[in-house]
This record gives sequence, structure tokens and C-alpha cells, in this order.
Amino acid sequence: MTQHRSIASVWLPRFGMDLWRRTAARERDLPSDDDLVALKVEGAHGAVIHALSTGAEAAGIRIGQRIVDARAAYPPLHVEDADLRFEEDALRRLTGWSRRWCPWTATDGADGLVLDLTGAEHLQGGAERTLLDIEERLGLLGLSTRTAVAPTRGAAWALARFGPARAVVGTEDLEAALAPLPVRALRIGADQAKFLERVGLKTIGALSEVDRVALARRFPPRRGLTDPVLQLDRATGRMPEPVVPDADVPRFLARARLVEPVMDVAPLLQGLAVDLCRALDREGVGARLLRLTIYRIDGERREARVSTAAATRDAGHVARLLAGHLDNMDPGFGFDLAVLEAVRAERMDARQTDLTGRADPEGNLSALVDRLTARFGPRAVTWTDWRESHLPERCERPVPAIDAPPVETAFVSSPARSERPLRLFPHPEEVRVIHAMPDGPPRRFAWRGVSMDVARREGPERIAPEWWRDRPGTRLRDYWKVEVADGRRFWIYREGTHDDGRGDWPAWYLHGLFA
Repeated sequence: MTQHRSIASVWLPRFGMDLWRRTAARERDLPSDDDLVALKVEGAHGAVIHALSTGAEAAGIRIGQRIVDARAAYPPLHVEDADLRFEEDALRRLTGWSRRWCPWTATDGADGLVLDLTGAEHLQGGAERTLLDIEERLGLLGLSTRTAVAPTRGAAWALARFGPARAVVGTEDLEAALAPLPVRALRIGADQAKFLERVGLKTIGALSEVDRVALARRFPPRRGLTDPVLQLDRATGRMPEPVVPDADVPRFLARARLVEPVMDVAPLLQGLAVDLCRALDREGVGARLLRLTIYRIDGERREARVSTAAATRDAGHVARLLAGHLDNMDPGFGFDLAVLEAVRAERMDARQTDLTGRADPEGNLSALVDRLTARFGPRAVTWTDWRESHLPERCERPVPAIDAPPVETAFVSSPARSERPLRLFPHPEEVRVIHAMPDGPPRRFAWRGVSMDVARREGPERIAPEWWRDRPGTRLRDYWKVEVADGRRFWIYREGTHDDGRGDWPAWYLHGLFA
């Protein structure tokens, strides 16, 4: 048996019908749940029943039955079309909303949820209280439920669908609780279940008593078939079966659970930030990606995300960053739970300020980048990222400043960089140049309709093309730093030489401006 775990399975036996009744009730009067109502989907041989009302189930109509057969036996049957895509999307949103009970939640088929409550069930007062809260809140959304908690995912799934309406089973009672359940509870195929029932193995307990070698020989692994031995081992805990969440799961979080729904999250923000930063400080880490989520009472959730340029655990800074995103979080009819999570965290060692006690300028720059990015977006706040290239336009590129700490990218100093102009044009602008010799230095040039005489010049600096990246025939460049009479300095280059055999007479371009 693996280490103790608490896996909750939530089965929504009439999810399609409950969802249809909840959404269609806004538009028209609906038949009662005791009436004969069915939802249909297209099958291989015509329309088949996808979901049923309570009255239709009591009358003996079956899911998967053809509509023509059901209507022939029950003429009053009311049939509507099912929207499978809408149901899938609703279940996905419900899975995210279920993270109010624990971070590890996932969909379980087309009509169920699975939650790994390990280490989180005490937040509700235990597994039993957690199931009661799940049933109550989903019931308020108009959803029928059957729930179970067990040490394994397979056992929780089996108990929720074939056990009592609500079951909480511990490790010591697991095998006894599974023994009377039918073999279909092992999540095997219908044909395999029928075969086992025909040979007298109708329950999980009976199957457990069979020699495992003989059982494995009779059911060898085959494509498209489920291994009963493997499923039995998963249900009893001999084989692990983890719960893989549908979204990223944070390691650090802070919760604010409310007795009554409220409409404004702003008063809770500072307290959540303080609690989260305390947890980060205990582990010696800082947050790089933060997510604030509100869980609304209508089964929806809204979230806001902010990133930081450097790891932080400053509660005031975190609260200020998130405050600018609260206007986009629609509370609906109110929310009763707010969660602040550090989705991504990095190691953050404590730093001592200088002897004067002044604040760290690097930290101030990171905070400034965070505030600007939170207000204007990551594409609006950039700085330079260096790349290996000797061509000026390729050795640097703008990147979002939020993606890397400023101390690693913003203040790079090198001898080569000091010789480059402060401003480079994205696209060099062609100029007309007068020079004494074919390959001589410029004496006079015209740029944007203005002619300027060269008072001083320095160069040339020859930059050859990158043969491994440029197309054949690319010409070399000769750069000059030139200063005109009014003191302005420019960076111009000649593309090619007159005798290189790679084109017409060389052209001149202005590439940048010096300060």
C-alpha cells in the first residue's frame, strides 16, 4: 500500500440534464424533472439518448437507447438536442472552480471530477465535512452529485458510482469496501465485464481471490482493452495512479474565506499579500508569477496574473501590482473565496544594503519595471538582450523587461559597445555622399533633404557579412564616425567597394546617431 492519500471523486450522474435545465430555464418554461425528458445526440444508427430526467429514468428509459424505440414505448417523451461542446466547456470551468477545495483538481471523464485532498481536507474540518461542502455548493448550482473519498483514485471512482451516496473509506477498510462492488467499478470495458460476470466473477472481491498469474494470462495486455489486473492494483493501491491537474498548481498560496459573498476584493488584497509573503519568506524564495483568483457563488471564477522582473516577497509591492487589475475581475453576484498564489517562485537570498542604509537601486529598478509592465503590458516595456553577432542590427534585440532581471541584461558594458552610437535606426537610411576617391572617406553628405559638411571623421571600421547566415553576394560595410559643423555626430557606412564585383556603385547609409 502506498502512503496515505485522500482522493475525492465527484460524480455528476445527470450533468447533461442538470446543465440543460439550468441554461434553458432562462429562456422558456421547462417540463418538471418528474416528466419524461431526454437529451439526444447522433449515434451510428440514428439519434440516441444522451441524458435523462429523473422521471424518464424511473420509467425505464435507458441512456444509449435509440430515440425511435424510446418514443415508441413512451409517446409523451420530450426530446431536446444535447450540446456536448458546451458540456465539456462547463465541466472544464467547474474543474477550475473546484480548486477552492484543493489545488489538485482534474476532470474525470465527461461527467465527473477528481480532487486530491491530501493535506487539504483539514481546511474544511475533515474529509466528511469536505464532501458535505462539495455537495451543498454544487447543489446550489443545480447539479446532482454522488461523492466518495478513498486512499486511491480508482477506489474513489468506484465508490462514488457504485457505492453509497456519500462514502469516506480509509486505508484499513479499503478492500472490504471494494469487495461487494461489481467488476464494472474497476473501469474496464463492457465486454470484459460481461465475460467476468459469465464466469462467476461478478464482484471485485471475487476477482481478488483469483490467482493473479491465471488472471493475467487470461487477460493479456491488448490495444484498446483495459487490463483488469492493472485496474485492480490501482484501486487497491498496489499501483500508483496520480491526479494530474488541468492547470498549473502553485506551491505557495494564501486564502481568504468569507462567511457571506462580497463584491469587492480590494479590502482583502493587503492581508492576502502579507500571508503569501510570509510563506515565501519561510522558504527563502520570492514570487515571479502571481495569480489572484476569486471564486464566485455561481460556479465561475475570475483571475488576474502579474509577473515580476525579479523575485519578490514585498507584500506592499505585490498588493500594488494586483490593485491595477481588480477592475477587470467581474464578481458576478458575489464571491466567497479569494486566493492569492505564487504560481512560479525562485530562490531569493537575503541581501544587505550598503553601509549608508539606502535602498538597493537594483531593487528599485525591478519594482519600477513591475509597475510599468502591470500598467502598460509586457510588450510596451522592453530593454536590450544581447546576441552573438558582429553586425550592429543583429547583436541586440528588444525583449520584455519583465522576462529577465535588469542587473543581468540592462547594464552590460563592453569595449565594443562603447564604440557604437547611442541610437541605431531600425532600418538604415540611404544618404548621398561626396568623397574624393572611389573608396575614400565622406566629405559631404545629404540626409533627409539637408546637406552637411563633414568637419571631423574617424574610420573606417570594416564589418564583413556573416557568411553562415547571409545570402551569397552580400557586400561588406565600411563604417565612419563623422561630425558635422554644428557638433552633431553620425554613424554612416558604405555598402561594398567599387571593385568587389558584387553589384553597382557602392551605396551609402546612415545607421545611427551619437549622443
